[in-house]
This record gives sequence, structure tokens and C-alpha cells, in this order.
Amino acid sequence: MLNFYKLIEILVSLQSLFITSMLSVYIPLPFIYKSSNNFELPITWQIPTIILLTLIFHKKVVIRAFSIYLILGLFIFPVFHEGGSIGYLLTPNFGYLLGLYPLIKIIDNLNNRNKINVGNFLKNGFIAIGAMHLTGIFYNFIQIIFYSQFNLFLYNLGKYSLGKIGYHFLMIFPLLLLIKPIELLKRSK
Repeated sequence: MLNFYKLIEILVSLQSLFITSMLSVYIPLPFIYKSSNNFELPITWQIPTIILLTLIFHKKVVIRAFSIYLILGLFIFPVFHEGGSIGYLLTPNFGYLLGLYPLIKIIDNLNNRNKINVGNFLKNGFIAIGAMHLTGIFYNFIQIIFYSQFNLFLYNLGKYSLGKIGYHFLMIFPLLLLIKPIELLKRSK
């Protein structure tokens, strides 16, 4: 049974997921020819947002919100980074979306131990992103075996994992600024 506060938490989480899945990460490079060029990273703000939501809310809330997000993206609206619909199940991207479930579980371990500090956050953050990528690689491997297209495995591995994992690790560091306020928020409850 959901109470009113859990429903609000789920709605806030769901709204945050919608917004961040559509926002690309840009690094402004104003020093190039004195212009306003931007360098676009091949990721969105979705993973740092899920990590942040998991640190703030309980994992059940984030899992429910993320599950609603997946259902909406597969059956109703194209809310995923590169579209949506049931056909998204056939893309390697969907494996990395499924990898967010172990990411949520690993990050939630910080909440269970009440030890949200920089060292534990970095350790769990790197492990969580690694688990997300391993889930995506496994999903891709299953697809490759099912469709007998073994020549695509290394391409997908490079494009979806090796090409993005470094950026995902970098996205953990801006969240370090929020560790102390989150810890204080948790203590005040």
C-alpha cells in the first residue's frame, strides 16, 4: 500500500528521470577561436540523477519510479535517450537501462549502512557503474548469440561500454559536492 508521501517521492523521482534522460552533457569550450563551441559528451544526466535519487530516497521508491519510466518508454512515450517503443528492447541501450537496477541496489547499500562519506560513495559509485555496464554487456552478448551476429559484439562493446564508462565515472565527481548535504538531511530525519 502506497501512502501519500511515497506517491510524491515516486512522482518526483519519475519527473527527474524524464528531465535528465533528455538532457545531454555539454562542456563549453570558449577558448577555441573565441567562439561559443560546445563539446557534447555521449551521455545524459540520467545516471547521476538516479544515484542522487537513491541517496535521498529509499531504493523501493527509486525502483518503482524507474520501472514506471521503463513502462512508459516502452509502451507510451519515447522518453529514452535515443527514442523508445517496444523495439527499444532490441537495442543494446536497453541492457544498460536494465543495468540501472543493480546500480540502485549497490548505491542503496550506502543508505543501509548509514555511512555516506566520500570514500564509501566513490567505492560504491565505481562498483555500481561497473555493474551497470556488465549488465549491459551481458544483455548485448545475449542479443548477439540470439541473432548470430558475432561481428557486432566488439562494435557494441566499444560504442556502448568502453566509449561511455569513463564519462560515467567522471559524472560521479560532481555528486561529491552533494554528499555532505545529503548526509545532514539523512541525520535530520
